[in-house]
Amino acid sequence: MSTEIDALLARAQREIDSGLLPSCQLAIARNGEIEVFEAFGDATTDERYIVFSATKAFVASLVWVLIGEGAIDVSNRVVDYIPEFAPNGKDAITVEQVMLHTSGFPHAPLGLPAMLTRAGRVERMAQWRLNWEPDSTYEYHPESAHWVLVEIIDRVTGGDYRDLLYERITRPAGIRDRILGTTMPVAPVAQVGEVATPDELEAALGIRELPMSTVTPEGLIALSQDDARPIGHPGGGGIMTAADLVTFYQALLRNDAGIWKPDVLADAIGHVRNTKPERWTGVTANRGLGVVIAGDDGKANLRGFGHTQSPATFGHNGAGGQIAWADPESGISFAYLTNGLDDHILRQGRRGIGLSSRAAIC
Repeated sequence: MSTEIDALLARAQREIDSGLLPSCQLAIARNGEIEVFEAFGDATTDERYIVFSATKAFVASLVWVLIGEGAIDVSNRVVDYIPEFAPNGKDAITVEQVMLHTSGFPHAPLGLPAMLTRAGRVERMAQWRLNWEPDSTYEYHPESAHWVLVEIIDRVTGGDYRDLLYERITRPAGIRDRILGTTMPVAPVAQVGEVATPDELEAALGIRELPMSTVTPEGLIALSQDDARPIGHPGGGGIMTAADLVTFYQALLRNDAGIWKPDVLADAIGHVRNTKPERWTGVTANRGLGVVIAGDDGKANLRGFGHTQSPATFGHNGAGGQIAWADPESGISFAYLTNGLDDHILRQGRRGIGLSSRAAIC
């Protein structure tokens, strides 16, 4: 292996050797081929992981297919597809705003048992109230937005988003197994590390406490449980290997199977539609239609990327340190997965920056 790859693998090994993380996997692909695929700690390359919010790009990519077919127009209102969504001032929200996390309901609850059925989910969506005026600001919607998107998908197709994702996206992309709505076992998720102190947060981010979120370690661990995996949580329940993840991003780079209409795909991964600053940190969102784009403002690392990728790099990471991106200039796609949820958000972020920076120059 090259010196650059050796440096990447050594960086991944560091938290395993220190005892912080129970296991991890990483993969690099280029030119449609997997070049590196390694497992560390208590795992093999057969191990599957919950990828948390890295799932979101898969769901968005199914929306892109339907945009290309004329079944979805993101300038339409959500209520044009889901009339029941309208109450409590939600009637003007557009599909685009949902995909850009500007729709105003980042803390909208769902949960069990409503999550188990479409009827239960729609009933709960109708009850949701706004946290702020739609399109007035950007705040990440960790769970709520993608339940809306899959309900739209199901309504315009008459199908089930979990089946459609397999049939129309992952199988033609070259991924063997379903990633949503499956009972396949995963690496057991564990909470590790210690919480960053207010002084550490202020020094790094300019804030003394993290913003409120519907995502908790307990909730993330619950996504990996036997009764939760078949649900197919569209915002965080994807199950796969690091090799599967880089395979998906190679498909986005190359589109060899013709999954997406080329102009729709180019717009989705290459056009920054959301330039609003994040409510808490002030960092510009730089979001495309379902993915984050690195950008050239020197803040790509604050968006989950490294220091050595091109500004055109796009991807979507996940809670707990999951990494997923592709760089159109180098042709590299990279993924890193772990089942250790590090409570120290700053250490987790620095690990991601270090891994991505090393991967981008392999």
